[in-house]
Amino acid sequence: MADAVVLVSGGAAVTPYTDPERAASAGLAAGNTMTALRAHFVARGIRVFTAPARIGAGEVREDAGWQGFDDVPVVLPAGVTINAVGRVDDAGAALAAFLRWLADEREVGSVDLVGHSMGGLFSRAAIRELGGGGPRIEHLVTLGTPWDGSVLGDLLDGELSEADAHGDPAARQIFAEARPYADANSEGAAAEVSRRFLRGWNDAQAGVLDGIPVTAVGAGYFSAATEPAQLWPHDGLVSLTSGRADEVPATVLPRVERHSFGDHVHSIFFAEAFGLPWERALTWDPAVFAVVDAALGD
Repeated sequence: MADAVVLVSGGAAVTPYTDPERAASAGLAAGNTMTALRAHFVARGIRVFTAPARIGAGEVREDAGWQGFDDVPVVLPAGVTINAVGRVDDAGAALAAFLRWLADEREVGSVDLVGHSMGGLFSRAAIRELGGGGPRIEHLVTLGTPWDGSVLGDLLDGELSEADAHGDPAARQIFAEARPYADANSEGAAAEVSRRFLRGWNDAQAGVLDGIPVTAVGAGYFSAATEPAQLWPHDGLVSLTSGRADEVPATVLPRVERHSFGDHVHSIFFAEAFGLPWERALTWDPAVFAVVDAALGD
């Protein structure tokens, strides 16, 4: 078993640094992505940390947005903090620096990485950046990670269009909000979650995950149509096939277990927006956590 679990949030997520004893004392203790999963590990007595992340470069002191947090007891430097709207490789470099900090300051010799959404991509980039240095990576679990494209990225790239929504109100709403959100927030991330970009990026990662067991979990609550499979079914942001890494070649992903949650959405943002309980989000459901536990051998 690894010395610790490190939770890595995804694109545009704001997450404070937390350790097993300390977290934000106001609002959601580990942010609106990782609070429930962190609490699950803490309750089981497992040493768990969250990687700090924010929108733009800098330090994480608070999140004044929806279901945010305040009163962060430990604020780490910008150099070990993920810019969650920046380029994947830059985020990976910051995450690798954080993992080295854990090794030096918290005596963490090995870690299990659990990444949500783009956090899975950030984790993969960090593994490559570490290159065998820093803490040893024992397992990688991804929840709703765009291994092979995303609704946002593929829409912006022109591989998906309004016609692919087939008139579905939910898909049309997601499409309508995607471009303005990317224009307002992205510092490179949105352009790097398209299938076109990721297939080239994946090819360049061949060998990085050799020897690391990977578990890829996808969701597909939105299922109003069946084609194109690049979109349907999807969790609001990532298709089921992309989240499961179904079409990622074995040269890139040699050792993988795939799991599906067909009635789940990407995050509590989507659960809230579409009138679902938060437990229907990949980040908040004990049934998903059980899959994570099994993947980590706990």
